[in-house]
Amino acid sequence: MAIISNTVGYLDGDVLLEAFFAFDDSFSGRRPAVLIAPTWAGRDDFVAEKAKKLAALGYVGFAVDIYGKGLLGADAEENARLMQPFMDDRQLLKKRMQAALYAVRLMPWVDDAQIAAIGYCFGGLCSLDLARAGADLKGVVSFHGLLGAPDIASDVLIKAKILALHGHDDPMVPVEQVIAFEQEMTKAGADWQLHAFGNTQHAFTNPLADNPDFGAVYQPVADKRSWILMENFLTEIFTQS
Repeated sequence: MAIISNTVGYLDGDVLLEAFFAFDDSFSGRRPAVLIAPTWAGRDDFVAEKAKKLAALGYVGFAVDIYGKGLLGADAEENARLMQPFMDDRQLLKKRMQAALYAVRLMPWVDDAQIAAIGYCFGGLCSLDLARAGADLKGVVSFHGLLGAPDIASDVLIKAKILALHGHDDPMVPVEQVIAFEQEMTKAGADWQLHAFGNTQHAFTNPLADNPDFGAVYQPVADKRSWILMENFLTEIFTQS
């Protein structure tokens, strides 16, 4: 097994973006691809490592760029500044994710009928918004993602299967938002599931998360369990006809 990785440029309008991708060159032919939407910090090493782990499972991992080539947040204040325009304009966010979906489908190793998207924190919202747009995805996985729906109501049926992996004690996603999300997914006709991990806060998959006052704390057991749930989910969606 040899994991090949590189970056690739693509466009959303006149905005230059740069994704990180990885695949195992010991696999022949086209294979499913998994978009990976980043945290509010931007397309950093955290999601690049996830792309490599997905490549080892036999997929093309494609770490999405939301902010633009070379743009990364250096601290919480800068992360918030970079993220906020997309939280304020969910249509802009949808368009940015659609650009990534278009780009990954052009890659020579990708079976363009077998695409999923996952995301972390802000990236969970990004991936869910792609599904909310009615994108032709097999599935979406949100890891400790923000679950709030866009303000503009939509009657679009969600084609993607949905798996939300949630820390029960996440202060950024209160119980009311979880219930609203469940109702939203049901109304949209989605095949959805939500797994809540007890005694688990925000950012539970990030080993560097250690800020109880902010509500972001690494939880290794939930991290391991959530990855296994994702693996099983991807196997399910990519093997069904």
